[in-house]
Amino acid sequence: MARTQSGESVLSRAVRLVEAFRQGEEWLTVSDLARRTGLHLATASRLVAELTEHGWLERDEARRVRLGVRLWEVAARASSALSLREAAMPVLEDLHAQVRQHAQIGVLDGTEVLFLERLSAPDVVVNYTRIAGRIPLNASSSGLVLLAHSDPAFQEEVLAGPLESFTEHTPAAPMQLRRLLATIRRTGSAYCPGYLHPDATGIAAPVFRHGRAVATLSVVVPNAPQARQWEPLLRIAAATVTRRLDGTG
Repeated sequence: MARTQSGESVLSRAVRLVEAFRQGEEWLTVSDLARRTGLHLATASRLVAELTEHGWLERDEARRVRLGVRLWEVAARASSALSLREAAMPVLEDLHAQVRQHAQIGVLDGTEVLFLERLSAPDVVVNYTRIAGRIPLNASSSGLVLLAHSDPAFQEEVLAGPLESFTEHTPAAPMQLRRLLATIRRTGSAYCPGYLHPDATGIAAPVFRHGRAVATLSVVVPNAPQARQWEPLLRIAAATVTRRLDGTG
C-alpha cells in the first residue's frame, strides 16, 4: 500500500478524513477537514476528490463535503450488525409499542457503547443517544450491561479511567462501578436513574449470541419510581432476541 513521506499510508489518511465528521454534523468544508486531520490542505482536497469519485463522500454546489450514501450502503452490509438488527427489530418494535418512550439497540465498540438503532416518538423524555452515536460505558444502562459481561481485564482497563460524569448520579468511582457491575450480572439488567440526565432513567438487558454478550436492548423513560416496572420486560425482550440469534426461538 502506498505510503507518504511520513510513513502513514494513504488509506490511513482517507480513514482520518471520513472519521473527522462528528455526530450531528452534515456538511464540512475541505479546510475544516484539513484542520481536524492535520493534513495539508492540498492533500485533503485530493483525497476528498478521490473519495467523492467512489461515492464515500459527497459535495454540494458550495463545495462543502458530507459522508456519502455509498459509505452507508457498504457499512450496512456488515454481517454481524445486519443479522443482529434483523433478529432484534421485531422485538424492539414491540418493546417500543409497550413503553411508548425510547427503545434502542447498543453494541460495544472500544470503550463506548455504539447505538445501531433507536425508536422514539414525539413528546417523550430527553435522550442523548442517537443512531450511530456513542456514550461512555460507565454512563449508560447499555454501556454498563456490556461492561458487566465483558472480559475482567477489559473491565479493569475501563475502570482505570478516566471516567466521565454527566450528572451527580453517574457512577465514576471504580469501587462503586464494581459493585454495580456485580449487581447487573446477578439481576440480568441495569437500572440507571439520572445517569445521563436528571429527568431520564435508562434500563438495559444483555443480548447473547452463543453465550457471549453481543448487544443490549434498552429503553429510556422518565425518571420516576414506576420506571422499574419495565425491567422484567427488558429481560424478556433481550432473551427473545438471544433465542432468535441462536436459532432456538
